[in-house]
Amino acid sequence: LSPISSLPSSTHTSCPEVKVPFPVFFTVGIVSLAENLLVVVAVMRSRNLHSPMYCFMCSLAAFNTIASVTKTWENLMIVLADAGHLERRGPPETDLDDVMDSLLCMSFVGSISSFLAIAVDRYITIFHALRYHNIMTMQRTAAILGLIWTLCAVLAVLMVKFFNFKFIMICFIVFFVVSLAAICFLYVYMFMMARIHAKNIAALPGGGRDKSQHQRRWGSNMRGALTLTILFGAFVVCWAPFFVHLVIITVCPMNPYCECYRSLFELHVVLMMSHALIDPAIYAFRMAELRHTFRKMLFCSDWKFCL
Repeated sequence: LSPISSLPSSTHTSCPEVKVPFPVFFTVGIVSLAENLLVVVAVMRSRNLHSPMYCFMCSLAAFNTIASVTKTWENLMIVLADAGHLERRGPPETDLDDVMDSLLCMSFVGSISSFLAIAVDRYITIFHALRYHNIMTMQRTAAILGLIWTLCAVLAVLMVKFFNFKFIMICFIVFFVVSLAAICFLYVYMFMMARIHAKNIAALPGGGRDKSQHQRRWGSNMRGALTLTILFGAFVVCWAPFFVHLVIITVCPMNPYCECYRSLFELHVVLMMSHALIDPAIYAFRMAELRHTFRKMLFCSDWKFCL
């Protein structure tokens, strides 16, 4: 394995590397692949889901799928090599492992970028509702997605190619921290303004139709923001151990105590892959329109949605 996942042979530590059985990786990878493909197909087939937010969610599902499939394939090759069915030929194996690590890093950067795009989209939806369709057109959405995928691919290749240069790792860490702070700020600001707005609506005289419609529309937007906050929380919980692993490689690569944490790398990877399992479940539980589309696809209640 590449430096991202392996322990330096020269480091002395009393913590043996924890191994996760391959069937666990394989099961999580296959199930998450099926779930996220279901999300992508649902958004593509349902015209009601053709909106910028769902496009960004499709991007997030695609990045989740890349992470799960990459680690599942890597572990499958390791199992086959250990069983003698694949030959270890040196440079080709290293190049292939670099490609897999690049895809994994691309998924990590792409997920946080997708969450940032979703947070901005929700902000515009709530606070610039009348201008939303002029600001977030599908052409701009496609351009944003193209920019996200291009930048993520370039950053992932640079990170793996120049992994030994601390400057690259520092830039990667700064990007993650700044993106995390920006997303948290947007969501905190949205919920703080929501409380103020709810009080202002409650203080209005009477209970007319306009007031009721405004309350329902605002409540719907805030429920969407809450759902995305839950998704973001799941991302942080599942990816944080892997991110800390990368930080440790930069800060204390040879410290025995740090190596004890790095010995849990495979557990961190399983947790990271589990994020791809959790997201579709949150979609189905929190988003009525997407849940309705899932039901049509799975039970073939509408021939247009049959899988």
